[in-house]
Amino acid sequence: MRRRSFLALTGLAGLALTGCGGAEGNEGTLSFRNPLRIPPVLDPRPDPDGVRRFALRLQEGRSELLPGRRARTWGVNGAHLGPTLRARRGDRVAVSVTNALGEASTLHWHGMRLPAVMDGGPHQMVEPGATWSPEWTVDQPAATTWYHPHPHGRTAVHVYRGLAGMFLLDDETEGTDDTGLPRTYGKDDIPLIIQDRKFTEDGELDEDFGGTFGPLGDDVLINGTYDPFFRVTTSRVRFRLLNGSNAHVFTVGFADEREFHVVASDAGLLSRPVAVRRVRISPGERFEIVVSFEAGEDVLLKGFPGGDEIEDGSYDLLKLTAAPGLAPSAPLPARLTALAPPAEGGRTRTFTLYGSHINDEPMDLTRIDEVVPAGARETWELDNITFSHNFHIHEVVFRILDIDGDRPPAHLRGPKDTVYVPGKTKVRVAVEFGRHTDPRTPYMYHCHILKHEDKGMMGQFVIVPPGTEDTTPRRLAPSGHTGHH
Repeated sequence: MRRRSFLALTGLAGLALTGCGGAEGNEGTLSFRNPLRIPPVLDPRPDPDGVRRFALRLQEGRSELLPGRRARTWGVNGAHLGPTLRARRGDRVAVSVTNALGEASTLHWHGMRLPAVMDGGPHQMVEPGATWSPEWTVDQPAATTWYHPHPHGRTAVHVYRGLAGMFLLDDETEGTDDTGLPRTYGKDDIPLIIQDRKFTEDGELDEDFGGTFGPLGDDVLINGTYDPFFRVTTSRVRFRLLNGSNAHVFTVGFADEREFHVVASDAGLLSRPVAVRRVRISPGERFEIVVSFEAGEDVLLKGFPGGDEIEDGSYDLLKLTAAPGLAPSAPLPARLTALAPPAEGGRTRTFTLYGSHINDEPMDLTRIDEVVPAGARETWELDNITFSHNFHIHEVVFRILDIDGDRPPAHLRGPKDTVYVPGKTKVRVAVEFGRHTDPRTPYMYHCHILKHEDKGMMGQFVIVPPGTEDTTPRRLAPSGHTGHH
């Protein structure tokens, strides 16, 4: 019996719906009867002018998220979630984002390094019926990035309804056989978009966003699939983990406590594979892991409970069934890429996280909070003096220097753009800023717990030519790009 049904029968449903406790999980409730959905790939050939063109449509639909019940959902080029986009370093990409929803939205390219006017934040709103057409050159190492809406005050509900998808980047090494990593999409290179959800009794998405963190659900969808299994056909599989949840933090591992290897974090490859048994992943974060399998075995991917309300619950995520005979995979390489050690930058900026504000300021779309010279390297100190948060910075790549003064574990020493900052914790990161300058169009930094972001836990920075920081205006006109018809 589903937990809400039980609570309704015992007369405790009202308490459950209005309380602020975390989720309890779904351990032992699944039968793993649905094949894991693999999002289709959009990888268009370049036009004669050398541009790869992607057409995306934000639309409403209905989806059978729970068996036999259809829910109102939103999706990109479909009823729920969106396709996996693929591009390569050096590509010129152009995206047409058409909004067929009943309200304005955006698409933000989370993890992409690109000009601020192309970023898809709250200053690039796309009105109903309009099309926004960003265009940029991919200029960063191979990485698992993703896209999702970013309308100020409405991000949580837009993502919750299903607007999200992966954007995979290859470079001159990744996307070839040179790394030795599995790379056949849908066979041994598998995206896993992990999202907890709450449902009403008739199978609709429960959009009660109360409590400290918003919805923390007992049901989990992987790539939009409930109760999923995946048939393994190779001796090693690479899983690209994305926590696409609104708030829930998952500690991912296997029921048999097997060791696996982290090979990449948000912004690209680690210097070497790192052996772990569990990896904690907060909303917006990505990790790429490589797992070894034996022929004929069944393996259960799980989410283990952590130490805070936002990490509560034991979850069965995905059953992995290995075929009786497995195709051999290349050995896991000892080295993946060259990463210089992180270095503390010239300027240190401190950001105090409290409640749903940063530095005691609610978000103001007309206020520029920080002005950064192009190409700067800085140290950002994230001082969380309250309950759990995480922190995402648009455009940049950073490296974690320390967590409460201690060096981070090895799998957290790679390139990142999002970091979990538990309550009463201080994290310092070495930030590398890009060279796209625009004193009038800001990038965002914010908590990626979407209720907190919507309540104003966000700030803005602009990147400007070095030497112009003191003359850059700190106020913007209260208007933004809204696409075109």
